[in-house]
Amino acid sequence: MLEVGWFSTKLLLKGKLLRNPFYFVKQVTIATSFGALLLIAMAKMGTTLLLPIIISSLVTGISMPFLLKDLKLQ
Repeated sequence: MLEVGWFSTKLLLKGKLLRNPFYFVKQVTIATSFGALLLIAMAKMGTTLLLPIIISSLVTGISMPFLLKDLKLQ
């Protein structure tokens, strides 16, 4: 399992894994921005920081498969 992950990482760093890397960057930026905005908004509400971190992480992680469903690999 680790060998597959290492091989994929090497291909990604060489630029040979994704057909359209700009699409990947755009979608990850959208999810990260949404998660960060959610974290900031919830942190401003005055609760402890633990709850906003958990909720924004869950929302960001759940949104990633939907945003990256059209990702094309080479």
